Amino acid sequence: MTIELVDVNITSPGRNFVTLKITTADGIVGLGDATLNGRELAVASYLSDHVASMLIGRDEDRIEDTWQYLYRGPYWRRGPVTMAAIAAVDMALWDIKAKKAGMPLYQLLGGASREGVRVYAHASGTDYAALKNAITGYEELGYTAVRVQTGVPGLGQIYGVSSTGPGVRYDYEPAKRSGDRPSEETWDTRNYLHHMPGIFSQIREDFGTDLRILHDGHHRMSPIEAARFAKDIEPYDLFWLEDCTPGEDQTALRLVRQHSTTPLAIGEVFNSVYDYQTLITERLIDYVRSAVTHTGGITAMKKLLDFAAIYGIKSGIHGPTDISPVGMAAALHLDLAIHNFGIQEYMPHNEQTLEVFQTSFTFDRGFLHPGDKPGLGVDLDEDAAAGHDYTKAYLPVNRLLDGTVHDW
Repeated sequence: MTIELVDVNITSPGRNFVTLKITTADGIVGLGDATLNGRELAVASYLSDHVASMLIGRDEDRIEDTWQYLYRGPYWRRGPVTMAAIAAVDMALWDIKAKKAGMPLYQLLGGASREGVRVYAHASGTDYAALKNAITGYEELGYTAVRVQTGVPGLGQIYGVSSTGPGVRYDYEPAKRSGDRPSEETWDTRNYLHHMPGIFSQIREDFGTDLRILHDGHHRMSPIEAARFAKDIEPYDLFWLEDCTPGEDQTALRLVRQHSTTPLAIGEVFNSVYDYQTLITERLIDYVRSAVTHTGGITAMKKLLDFAAIYGIKSGIHGPTDISPVGMAAALHLDLAIHNFGIQEYMPHNEQTLEVFQTSFTFDRGFLHPGDKPGLGVDLDEDAAAGHDYTKAYLPVNRLLDGTVHDW
C-alpha cells in the first residue's frame, strides 16, 4: 500500500481554497485543506514543488512518521506556510485511513465524547440596532452562542463588522479582491475601549444571561489596554475575549490575567505547540484557538489539545470561511472526540463553495455533527472547482488615525 498520486487543487468559489488530493495505489482518495488566506499560492507551491514528489511511494498508513518526516526533514521548521502544507498532508492521510477502516474519522480518534458540537455564530452591525437584529436572527435559528462585533463611533469599516446590513447570515468578507494591494482601514483604540462595554451592557439587558457572548479584539490592544478592557467587561460575563493583544509575546497575557477574570482565547495565528507553551503551562488562557489547517493537521492538533487538557484548558478551534469544508470537517471530528472540547467557531460556507465541496456534516439548533460517512466526510467536485479561477485577494491593512500601521 503506497501513495501513487499527489495533486494540488486551487479554486475560488467566492473565496480562494487550496486542497491537497492524495490517491493510493488501490485508488483510495484523501483530501486535505492547505488554505492560507492571502498567501494561498505560497502553500500551493510548497506542496507541488517540494512536498508532492517526496510522498510518492510512501506508505499512507504511516501518518506519524510522515508528519515527522515533513516537519523535521526540511530543517526549516514551523511558520504558517510549512505548517499548512503539513496539515494538508496529515488530513489527507487520516481521511484515507478512516476510509480504509470504513469509519468516520472520529471513531479512530477514540469515538464520540458528546452527541454534538456546540458552535458559535458571528453577529455584527454597524450600530447596536443592527447588531441586536443579527443576534435575534441567530437565536431564532437555535444558536446559544454568538460572537459580537459592532461599529465604533468615528471610524469607518473595521474588522468583523458587516457593511451589508443586519440579518441571519454573516456577510462580512474581509479578504478584498482589490488587485495587487490590500485595502486599508482606520483604527482608534481609545474610542473602542469607551464604546464596547456599553454594547455588552445592552446585550445583557436585551438577551439575558443565558446567551453566551464572545468578542474578538483581533490583536489590536496593548497589554495594559487589554488588561483594562478585560476588567471593564467582567460584569457582562463574556464566554471569552479573543486575541486581546498580539500573541507573539506570550508573557503579555500575564498582565491581562493579573487584572481580570474574563476568560481568554488566543491562537488563530499560531501554528505550533511551541507558540502555546508558556500560555498553557502558566494557565494564561482558557481556550486554544488554532485552526487544524494552520497548525500541522489532526496529528498536531490532537497533541496540542491533549497538552492543554492537562492544565484544564479547552478547545475553541478557528473556523472562518477561509478554512475550507475539508478543514472544517477535520475540526469537527476532533471536537467530537476530545474530552476538553469548549466550542467551535462556525461560519457557513456559501452555496458555490458547497457545490465544490460536498459535505456530510449537519447543523441542528446550535450544534454541528461531522456525520458518519467514512473518512472526513467531504468530497471534492473537481469539475465544479475548475469553474472558479483563483482570484488574488488580501486581508486589509490597519492604520491608526495618524497613519501608523497597526495590528489589524
